[in-house]
Amino acid sequence: MKIEKKEVLKALEHITVPGEGQNMVESGAVKNIQIFGDEVEVDITINNPSLQARKKTEVEILKIIHKEVYAKAKIKINVKVDAPAKPKTNEIKGKAIPGIQNIVAVASGKGGVGKSTVTANLAVTLAKMGFKVGLLDADIYGPSMPIMFDVTHEKPLAINVNGKSKMKPVESYGVKLLSIGFFTQPNQAVIWRGPMASKALNQMIFDAHWGEIDFMLIDLPPGTGDIHLSIMQALPITGAVVVSTPQEVALADAKKGVAMFQQDSINVPVLGIVENMAYFTPAELPENKYYIFGKEGAKHLAEDLKVPFLGEIPLVQSIREAGDVGRPAALQEGTAIEKAFEDLTKSMVQEVVGRNKNIPPTEAIKITTMAGCSAVKKK
Repeated sequence: MKIEKKEVLKALEHITVPGEGQNMVESGAVKNIQIFGDEVEVDITINNPSLQARKKTEVEILKIIHKEVYAKAKIKINVKVDAPAKPKTNEIKGKAIPGIQNIVAVASGKGGVGKSTVTANLAVTLAKMGFKVGLLDADIYGPSMPIMFDVTHEKPLAINVNGKSKMKPVESYGVKLLSIGFFTQPNQAVIWRGPMASKALNQMIFDAHWGEIDFMLIDLPPGTGDIHLSIMQALPITGAVVVSTPQEVALADAKKGVAMFQQDSINVPVLGIVENMAYFTPAELPENKYYIFGKEGAKHLAEDLKVPFLGEIPLVQSIREAGDVGRPAALQEGTAIEKAFEDLTKSMVQEVVGRNKNIPPTEAIKITTMAGCSAVKKK
């Protein structure tokens, strides 16, 4: 008996692919049919990866061809499983804090690259642009924000909020601030195991009255460890910023920092990489640039990792001096440093806007304009 291809196709229209509403011909599951005398070879693709679905499909094809086409046909079935990969939606995880719209974690794989300096200047620049800003100093073992904001002698006050006692963050330069440094002596080392550090952080996060905040910046400790994991699990992080200097030893650690946020168990969008100490320009030679730590290393890393490059900050003595005296350098109006931090901050805000627009968030959002930038707020 001569078997016709159209007869086999018509028979296969009686079979519905597991998990789909259409028959396997309409759905495109049948990829190829070859006939050699009384031999029929059928290539199909299904989306259900289970062995049960595969075996069921094979049995149904055998039965229907034997019944509708030729009872003695020799049938070979090649089943390919083409299960769609689970999309990484990067949905915001963690317990939301009422009033806080966006939480940005600032990290570095390596210590000493200026992560805290960048965080402080991002915060004051956001405040200058008109945003309501909070800053959580999560560097438990080396808190520096009280010094950088000239509030080393301040203490958070206890206030009553709806019958509960809450900490009131210290405010400086328009930024609401909490740090473990407010609760320890300047010469006191914090010698805590991971669970104790995580508990202290949770108290500063959830037992504080932050009020309405457009951007909460979190200054993470260097490296990757317990604190980072605790923060990612506890809070709905909008995205992360990774700070690095251009030299290879820092870039290797920055790469690990990016990889940490991109792990399936964490899955936090990386808003971009910042290159700090990008070049040195002496005051007497303002047109010259000296690439002391290498040229554009962080920029090239961002390109290699396919994450945004947010901008570069030069190595300038006044940035260090400003941090030491408790007045972040971005507050120096009309300077190249102010402009560098403004450009960096605008890039970060635009990435937050894109993150919340393109990746499904856990809440409906809208874009509002403040001081020439866009911010993301809940409806």
